[in-house]
Order: sequence, then C-alpha cells, then structure tokens
Amino acid sequence: MEVVLEEGTIAFKNWVKTGTDVYRQFWIFDVQNPDEVTVNSSKIKVKQRGPYTYRVRYLAKENITQDPETHTVSFLQPNGAIFEPSLSVGTEDDTFTILNLAVAAAPQLYPNTFMQGILNSFIKKSKSSMFQNRTLKELLWGYTDPFLNLVPYPITTTIGVFYPYNNTADGIYKVFNGKDDISKVAIIDTYKGRKNLSYWSSYCDLINGTDAASFPPFVEKTRVLQFFSSDICRSIYAVFGAEINLKGIPVYRFILPSFAFASPFQNPDNHCFCTEKIISKNCTLYGVLDIGKCKEGKPVYISLPHFLHGSPELAEPIESLSPNEEEHSTYLDVEPITGFTLRFAKRLQVNMLVKPAKKIEALKNLKHNYIVPILWLNETGTIGDEKAEMFRNQVTGKINLLGLVEIVLLSVGVVMFIAFMISYCACRSKRVN
Repeated sequence: MEVVLEEGTIAFKNWVKTGTDVYRQFWIFDVQNPDEVTVNSSKIKVKQRGPYTYRVRYLAKENITQDPETHTVSFLQPNGAIFEPSLSVGTEDDTFTILNLAVAAAPQLYPNTFMQGILNSFIKKSKSSMFQNRTLKELLWGYTDPFLNLVPYPITTTIGVFYPYNNTADGIYKVFNGKDDISKVAIIDTYKGRKNLSYWSSYCDLINGTDAASFPPFVEKTRVLQFFSSDICRSIYAVFGAEINLKGIPVYRFILPSFAFASPFQNPDNHCFCTEKIISKNCTLYGVLDIGKCKEGKPVYISLPHFLHGSPELAEPIESLSPNEEEHSTYLDVEPITGFTLRFAKRLQVNMLVKPAKKIEALKNLKHNYIVPILWLNETGTIGDEKAEMFRNQVTGKINLLGLVEIVLLSVGVVMFIAFMISYCACRSKRVN
C-alpha cells in the first residue's frame, strides 16, 4: 500500500489524479499563557498559527462492488495525506503549546474519584500537566503519550487528533446508482452496513443524503441538500445561498446554515443532538456539538471555526477569537443539471472539554469547565482547469446549444404560425371580396 521515500514522507501506490485539487489546511490554536490557566484558572490566550496544508483524497476507491438487484454500488474510500510545504507557513516539526489530550480526557473517561487518584499518580510520575508542547506532526497524526505509557493496563498509548489516518478507510459506503430511480443517484443506502449510526436517538441517528461529492441531478434552489459527514458523526444539510460562475460554469452555492447547529430551543429538530444537560446548560448552548459517543467517550466537541454562530459563553473564556462568515463558513458549489459538487469548502473546529478534577493535581485549580479549541481546518476542493474545460464542452456547452436550438425552433414555429395566420386572413379576405 505504501512506499517510504525518505524519513517522514509517504507515497501511495494508488495515488491518482482526479481532476479536482483537494487540500486540507490546518490552523493550530497555540496557547500563550499555560501557567496562568493552570494556576489561576485564567482566560486561555491563544494565537492562531497556520495554514499547514496537506493534499488529501487523491486515493482511488477500493473494493468497488456492483449489486444489480438493489441498484447500489459499494466501495471503500482510503485516507491519505501528504504535506505541502509550499502551501504552509512552516514545517511539520513546528511546535505548539496545546491542551494535553490524555490528561483532559481522564476525568471524563474515569469519573470515579478513586480511579482518578490512581491516574493522578501516573500523571505526576510522567510529569504531565494540563498543557503540553507537541509538533504539528505529533498533534495531527499521533504520538506516544508519556502518561498513558505508564498505565499498567492494555490501553492505546498513541493519541492524536486524527490518529490513525494514513492507510485507513472511513468505512464501507453503499450508495444508489440511480439505474431504477435517477432521483436516488449517489444517496447513501448504508454506511458500515447500517442505515443508522447508534450515536444519537430518533431521526438524528439516521444516515441521510449523499457524501456531498454529488447529489441527484436537476438541483433546484428550493432543495435542501442533505449529506452525511463522518468527521462530525452526523447527517447535516445545506440551503441555497447564491448563484456563482465557476470557471465559466453556472453553479448554485449551498451553505451550511447556522440553524444546523442551533440549540433545541432555537431549532426543535435538534433536540436529539443534545445528549446531556450540564455542559449544554440544559440544552440551551448552541454552535457546538458533543461527539464523544463516536469518539470512544472522549470529550470531543465540534463547532465552526472560532465558534462562528455559537453561544457567546463558548468564546468568553478564550482570548483572540474572531469569527467571520467569509473565512469560517462551509459551502458547496453544485452544478444544478448534473448535481456534481465542483467546488467546496468544509470548515470545522475540533475542541475538547476539560473539567476541574480535585483528585488530579494538573486540573484541581480550575474553577469552571472549558471547551478548549485545539485546531480548525479548511478542506477545499475545486474542479481543475482541464476538467472544467471538458465539463463546459461536454455538458454546459451542449445544454446551451440545446437551449439555443429550442429558441430557434420556437422562433421558427412562431414565424410559421404568423405566416400561416397572414395567409389564412388573406384567403378569407379574397373570398369575401
């Protein structure tokens, strides 16, 4: 599957050019005052550093299987990321001060005070604290945690925000090919063999729509585009925002609305995404999603970057956040005839909850809960110039030609009708005379 070129560099044998450049850019929240926070429970001062860019999703789908009876196709989408130094502000060895992921998760995973006391001895012995220094590569793709490495139980000691990633697969997708019903093209039938996720209750747990790479054709502005994202462990939707010209191709821009992450009081449809009452302030907190159930119980929260469209109390304990719609919103540019997504920007922020814990010295001085931003990412893809030209020639151009032919035929019909009426009137006039 992989060939090592040089230390820290991986090349994939089935790395293919798809005609769409897909990049994932990361901005890391570098903590500037770790000691003040640990001792005095002060506001967390962060400095955003980035972008650090990786090329992703150039791997060919694997295990493609057609099922003529159900009109579906199954496949695996392997994951791969290659660092792009020319599009980055630094290297993978750049160091950041970030929340200690293992220490922060300990109270959530082990709420029992006796167990926390035992863990505290390992934390102290490893000289771990609430914050730690890690390189970009370690933070994203994994490192051996010194605290976990001392625990005398069979647990995973390697952790990272996206660990494991390279040479993994998201899961088996089965999607409809539309042969029996064109309105079902690309819609997900099952994911990992299931029609639901087992993370949420009621309809929130359903896998709806497509994977956002394409949608059933003949997209109208009034349509709500539903899609599933394993990154946020839920199905979500986008609504029409504007008409855009993309490299000579007319597209509809669909945007992720703030309503999607609203509280149940603002949007009753979101009631089943509220899974607890304390951190969510009795389900009134908005703009953040607790995805701990799909992260093995770890206190991971997803939001838009800089808590865009989030409750003011989310950003209150964090200094230097500045959300804005242009940089931090998510959108899809969809060609309406084919339903293909020709450009997209997926923006999301990874946060982690850290709570006071009297039995863990590294956390005992905290006076309140923090939802600490770790990083935010911008995954973008745009149809390449060559593919755009091909699309214009093969699709847009022919549709325009068809429209021109339609106008010509209509004009000819009108002319013939008018000529017929003139001839008819002339004949009637001659008969009268």
